[in-house]
Amino acid sequence: MRPNSRHPTCLARCLLLAVLAAGLLAAPAWAARIKEIAAIEGVRSNQLTGFGLVVGLDGTGDQTTQMPYTSQGLSNYLQQLGITLPAATAASLQLKNVAAVLVTTQLPAFARPGQTLDVNVSSLGNSKSLKGGMLISTPLRGVDGEIYALAQGNLIVAGAGAAAGGSKVQINHLSAGRIPAGAQVERSVPTPLAEGDTFRLGLEASDFQTARRVAQAINKRFGDGSAQALDGRTVQVRAPMEPNARVTFIAEMEELALESSVPAAKVVINSRTGSIVLNQAVTLGPCAIAHGNLSVSISSTPVISQPSALSTGGQTVVTEKVNIQIKQEPGILIQLPGAAQLADVVRALNALGATPQDLLAILQAIKAAGALNAELEVI
Repeated sequence: MRPNSRHPTCLARCLLLAVLAAGLLAAPAWAARIKEIAAIEGVRSNQLTGFGLVVGLDGTGDQTTQMPYTSQGLSNYLQQLGITLPAATAASLQLKNVAAVLVTTQLPAFARPGQTLDVNVSSLGNSKSLKGGMLISTPLRGVDGEIYALAQGNLIVAGAGAAAGGSKVQINHLSAGRIPAGAQVERSVPTPLAEGDTFRLGLEASDFQTARRVAQAINKRFGDGSAQALDGRTVQVRAPMEPNARVTFIAEMEELALESSVPAAKVVINSRTGSIVLNQAVTLGPCAIAHGNLSVSISSTPVISQPSALSTGGQTVVTEKVNIQIKQEPGILIQLPGAAQLADVVRALNALGATPQDLLAILQAIKAAGALNAELEVI
């Protein structure tokens, strides 16, 4: 066999690798689905809240002398059961096993009567622990004052604690708990999804480019005129009127992929913690920075002047000798090259050797000089 007899096989393998490499290079960029960047207007959850009582505590309830609404709430609850307490008796109740709480939950879209919801229970008074307690029937209301759910059940408190002889050990939080499936929906909230032949998509962030791409993707899939961008956040979509056809239309529409666009360049600064976050679109132009520190030191030394031993009428005088020193470190002029990638920007800023607090002022100065191509946001 000749030495080059396998040359065709090697050539075929090389061609196969080249085709695979070309396929990888030609692979589409990461794309987000419409459901991840937009939501249908009107299809959302609603917050519910209510005032309730947790009973069955092991002496860790509210001190009713300091929390009168606990005894008042229990008196109102007993009155609903046909038990009326005199005002004086209700005010003097000592209920160490009862705690006033606030109950909160979210009513999801399309929730129907009979469905269950998880609820959060938080102590409203000075209860030491809600562990082992049970929430009695509590109506949960919306912002309109109507009752949409009823909550009741045993609390799950993820914590433990013990105290004796003035010492106390506690793990996690004992004044808040959760009741899985602790509320039952009593009334549904109507949604505008089935009203009219159109609905609107609300983008999470206002961006005209994204709104245009969403409309283009829907029109490409369902035909021209199916969607139109109204502004940088809202896209109006035409959908079938029949409920099953509309649900199918929305399900297919939400799965449509959009090529991710370059986000707006932004630098987020937390002035309280000194945290600085930059996104990948931030670029830095060439600039020069002088960074130095100025320190002022003031020291005071007491000086005591006493009269001589043979003098008469002299007094001891105490004065202070003040020494003020001003020290300024030499400012080093550092030249920062232009950086088009986030890694280059970070590397250039690290070269300054400044603390996060100093970097806040430096970034603002670079932005004012026009060398930082990004929007500064202080939170």
